[in-house]
Amino acid sequence: MKYIILGLGSFGKSLATRLTELGHETIGVDNNMQKVEQLKDRITHTVCMDCTDKSAVSSLPLRDADSVIVAIGENEGSSLLATALLKQLGVKKIIGRVVSDLQKTVLEAMDIEEYILPEEESAERLAMRLDNSGIVDSFKVSDKYSIIETKVPARYIGKTLAEADLTNQYNVIVLTVLTLSKGSENGLARIFKRASGIATPNTVMRENEVLVLFGELKDIEKLMH
Repeated sequence: MKYIILGLGSFGKSLATRLTELGHETIGVDNNMQKVEQLKDRITHTVCMDCTDKSAVSSLPLRDADSVIVAIGENEGSSLLATALLKQLGVKKIIGRVVSDLQKTVLEAMDIEEYILPEEESAERLAMRLDNSGIVDSFKVSDKYSIIETKVPARYIGKTLAEADLTNQYNVIVLTVLTLSKGSENGLARIFKRASGIATPNTVMRENEVLVLFGELKDIEKLMH
Protein backbone atom coordinates (compact mmCIF):
# COMPACT_ATOMS: atom_id res chain seq x y z
CA MET A 1 0.00 0.00 0.00
CA LYS A 2 1.05 3.60 -0.53
CA TYR A 3 1.06 6.24 2.18
CA ILE A 4 1.92 9.93 2.11
CA ILE A 5 2.90 11.52 5.41
CA LEU A 6 2.91 15.30 5.76
CA GLY A 7 5.19 16.38 8.59
CA LEU A 8 8.36 14.55 9.61
CA GLY A 9 8.67 15.52 13.26
CA SER A 10 9.15 12.81 15.86
CA PHE A 11 5.69 11.35 15.26
CA GLY A 12 5.76 11.54 11.45
CA LYS A 13 9.31 10.22 11.31
CA SER A 14 8.47 7.18 13.45
CA LEU A 15 5.33 6.46 11.45
CA ALA A 16 7.06 6.74 8.08
CA THR A 17 9.93 4.52 9.17
CA ARG A 18 7.64 1.87 10.61
CA LEU A 19 5.37 1.76 7.53
CA THR A 20 8.42 1.34 5.31
CA GLU A 21 9.72 -1.47 7.52
CA LEU A 22 6.36 -3.21 7.10
CA GLY A 23 6.82 -3.15 3.35
CA HIS A 24 4.60 -0.23 2.35
CA GLU A 25 5.55 2.49 -0.11
CA THR A 26 5.91 5.61 2.01
CA ILE A 27 6.40 9.20 0.91
CA GLY A 28 7.51 11.59 3.65
CA VAL A 29 7.01 15.32 3.15
CA ASP A 30 8.33 18.23 5.20
CA ASN A 31 9.45 21.81 4.61
CA ASN A 32 12.62 21.23 6.68
CA MET A 33 15.42 19.94 4.45
CA GLN A 34 17.37 18.59 7.42
CA LYS A 35 14.48 16.31 8.41
CA VAL A 36 14.06 15.20 4.79
CA GLU A 37 17.77 14.39 4.45
CA GLN A 38 17.76 12.37 7.66
CA LEU A 39 15.03 10.07 6.31
CA LYS A 40 15.93 9.81 2.62
CA ASP A 41 17.67 6.44 3.02
CA ARG A 42 15.18 5.02 5.52
CA ILE A 43 11.84 5.37 3.70
CA THR A 44 10.74 4.97 0.08
CA HIS A 45 10.72 8.65 -0.93
CA THR A 46 11.24 11.99 0.78
CA VAL A 47 10.13 15.39 -0.53
CA CYS A 48 10.94 18.87 0.76
CA MET A 49 8.00 21.20 0.23
CA ASP A 50 5.52 23.48 1.96
CA CYS A 51 2.54 21.28 2.89
CA THR A 52 0.20 24.30 2.76
CA ASP A 53 1.17 25.23 -0.82
CA LYS A 54 -1.56 23.99 -3.17
CA SER A 55 0.58 23.80 -6.30
CA ALA A 56 3.32 21.92 -4.46
CA VAL A 57 0.99 19.44 -2.77
CA SER A 58 -0.85 18.88 -6.05
CA SER A 59 2.36 17.45 -7.50
CA LEU A 60 2.25 14.53 -5.04
CA PRO A 61 0.65 11.23 -6.17
CA LEU A 62 -2.44 11.89 -4.03
CA ARG A 63 -4.84 9.82 -6.12
CA ASP A 64 -2.60 6.77 -5.88
CA ALA A 65 -2.26 6.97 -2.11
CA ASP A 66 -4.32 4.67 0.10
CA SER A 67 -4.11 7.27 2.87
CA VAL A 68 -2.58 10.68 3.42
CA ILE A 69 -1.60 11.27 7.05
CA VAL A 70 -1.25 14.84 8.31
CA ALA A 71 1.36 14.37 11.03
CA ILE A 72 2.13 18.05 11.56
CA GLY A 73 2.03 18.58 15.31
CA GLU A 74 4.08 21.65 16.11
CA ASN A 75 1.83 24.06 14.18
CA GLU A 76 -1.92 23.53 14.50
CA GLY A 77 -2.70 26.15 11.89
CA SER A 78 -0.47 24.54 9.26
CA SER A 79 -1.94 21.14 10.13
CA LEU A 80 -5.48 22.44 9.65
CA LEU A 81 -4.64 24.26 6.41
CA ALA A 82 -2.88 21.20 4.99
CA THR A 83 -5.89 19.03 5.87
CA ALA A 84 -8.31 21.48 4.25
CA LEU A 85 -6.11 21.53 1.15
CA LEU A 86 -6.15 17.73 0.89
CA LYS A 87 -9.94 17.80 1.24
CA GLN A 88 -10.16 20.38 -1.55
CA LEU A 89 -7.95 18.23 -3.78
CA GLY A 90 -10.29 15.24 -3.36
CA VAL A 91 -8.02 12.91 -1.38
CA LYS A 92 -10.04 9.76 -0.70
CA LYS A 93 -8.76 9.06 2.83
CA ILE A 94 -7.24 11.63 5.17
CA ILE A 95 -6.02 10.87 8.68
CA GLY A 96 -5.49 13.98 10.78
CA ARG A 97 -3.30 14.47 13.80
CA VAL A 98 -5.20 16.34 16.50
CA VAL A 99 -3.52 18.17 19.35
CA SER A 100 -6.62 19.95 20.73
CA ASP A 101 -10.37 19.43 21.08
CA LEU A 102 -10.99 22.48 18.90
CA GLN A 103 -8.80 21.14 16.11
CA LYS A 104 -10.74 17.88 16.33
CA THR A 105 -14.01 19.83 16.03
CA VAL A 106 -12.84 21.64 12.89
CA LEU A 107 -11.75 18.34 11.33
CA GLU A 108 -15.15 16.84 12.10
CA ALA A 109 -16.79 19.85 10.44
CA MET A 110 -14.71 19.05 7.35
CA ASP A 111 -15.92 15.43 7.53
CA ILE A 112 -12.49 14.11 8.53
CA GLU A 113 -13.62 11.06 10.48
CA GLU A 114 -10.27 9.44 11.24
CA TYR A 115 -7.69 11.13 13.43
CA ILE A 116 -5.18 10.58 16.20
CA LEU A 117 -4.76 12.61 19.40
CA PRO A 118 -1.21 12.16 20.73
CA GLU A 119 -0.89 15.35 22.80
CA GLU A 120 -2.62 17.01 25.73
CA GLU A 121 -3.90 20.54 26.11
CA SER A 122 -1.32 23.33 25.62
CA ALA A 123 -0.61 26.00 28.23
CA GLU A 124 -1.37 28.79 25.75
CA ARG A 125 -4.88 27.51 25.03
CA LEU A 126 -5.63 27.02 28.72
CA ALA A 127 -4.35 30.53 29.54
CA MET A 128 -6.62 32.08 26.91
CA ARG A 129 -9.66 30.22 28.25
CA LEU A 130 -8.92 31.30 31.82
CA ASP A 131 -8.36 34.90 30.67
CA ASN A 132 -11.77 35.08 28.99
CA SER A 133 -14.68 33.10 30.41
CA GLY A 134 -16.55 33.29 27.10
CA ILE A 135 -13.86 31.33 25.28
CA VAL A 136 -14.34 27.57 25.47
CA ASP A 137 -11.23 26.68 23.46
CA SER A 138 -8.84 28.26 20.96
CA PHE A 139 -5.70 27.95 18.87
CA LYS A 140 -3.67 30.24 16.64
CA VAL A 141 -3.72 29.70 12.89
CA SER A 142 -1.02 32.36 12.45
CA ASP A 143 0.40 35.34 14.34
CA LYS A 144 -2.64 37.31 13.22
CA TYR A 145 -5.55 34.85 13.06
CA SER A 146 -7.10 32.43 15.53
CA ILE A 147 -9.91 29.91 15.71
CA ILE A 148 -12.01 30.43 18.81
CA GLU A 149 -14.77 28.36 20.40
CA THR A 150 -17.24 30.62 22.23
CA LYS A 151 -20.77 30.49 23.60
CA VAL A 152 -23.49 32.08 21.46
CA PRO A 153 -23.88 35.69 22.68
CA ALA A 154 -27.38 36.27 24.12
CA ARG A 155 -28.24 38.94 21.53
CA TYR A 156 -27.86 36.42 18.68
CA ILE A 157 -29.89 33.55 20.12
CA GLY A 158 -32.60 32.52 17.64
CA LYS A 159 -31.04 34.42 14.71
CA THR A 160 -29.60 32.93 11.54
CA LEU A 161 -26.04 33.72 10.52
CA ALA A 162 -27.43 35.74 7.62
CA GLU A 163 -29.47 37.88 10.03
CA ALA A 164 -26.55 38.37 12.39
CA ASP A 165 -24.21 39.25 9.49
CA LEU A 166 -21.14 38.65 11.66
CA THR A 167 -18.70 38.75 8.75
CA ASN A 168 -19.63 42.31 7.80
CA GLN A 169 -20.27 43.45 11.36
CA TYR A 170 -17.08 42.08 12.93
CA ASN A 171 -14.95 40.60 10.13
CA VAL A 172 -15.41 37.15 11.71
CA ILE A 173 -16.35 33.88 9.99
CA VAL A 174 -18.45 31.16 11.68
CA LEU A 175 -17.00 27.77 10.70
CA THR A 176 -19.52 25.56 12.48
CA VAL A 177 -21.89 25.43 15.46
CA LEU A 178 -21.48 22.91 18.28
CA THR A 179 -24.19 21.17 20.28
CA LEU A 180 -23.15 20.20 23.81
CA SER A 181 -24.39 17.16 25.70
CA LYS A 182 -23.54 15.60 29.04
CA GLY A 183 -22.37 12.00 29.29
CA SER A 184 -19.73 9.78 30.82
CA GLU A 185 -16.54 8.19 29.59
CA ASN A 186 -14.53 5.62 31.53
CA GLY A 187 -16.80 6.29 34.50
CA LEU A 188 -16.12 10.05 34.47
CA ALA A 189 -18.67 12.75 33.68
CA ARG A 190 -17.78 14.92 30.70
CA ILE A 191 -19.24 17.23 28.08
CA PHE A 192 -19.46 15.94 24.51
CA LYS A 193 -19.42 18.27 21.51
CA ARG A 194 -21.11 17.55 18.18
CA ALA A 195 -20.47 19.72 15.14
CA SER A 196 -23.44 20.59 12.92
CA GLY A 197 -21.29 20.59 9.78
CA ILE A 198 -20.06 23.58 7.78
CA ALA A 199 -22.09 26.65 8.79
CA THR A 200 -24.38 28.24 6.17
CA PRO A 201 -26.31 31.56 6.08
CA ASN A 202 -29.41 29.62 7.23
CA THR A 203 -27.70 28.16 10.32
CA VAL A 204 -29.66 29.20 13.43
CA MET A 205 -27.75 30.08 16.61
CA ARG A 206 -29.43 28.61 19.69
CA GLU A 207 -29.04 28.99 23.43
CA ASN A 208 -26.33 26.81 25.00
CA GLU A 209 -24.67 26.19 21.63
CA VAL A 210 -21.07 27.09 20.87
CA LEU A 211 -19.79 28.97 17.82
CA VAL A 212 -16.46 28.10 16.20
CA LEU A 213 -15.13 31.40 14.89
CA PHE A 214 -12.23 32.32 12.59
CA GLY A 215 -10.71 35.79 12.64
CA GLU A 216 -8.45 38.17 14.50
CA LEU A 217 -8.73 37.84 18.27
CA LYS A 218 -9.52 41.56 18.70
CA ASP A 219 -12.49 41.25 16.31
CA ILE A 220 -13.76 38.10 18.00
CA GLU A 221 -13.57 39.83 21.39
CA LYS A 222 -15.63 42.73 20.01
CA LEU A 223 -18.31 40.24 18.91
CA MET A 224 -18.31 38.55 22.31
CA HIS A 225 -18.61 41.77 24.29
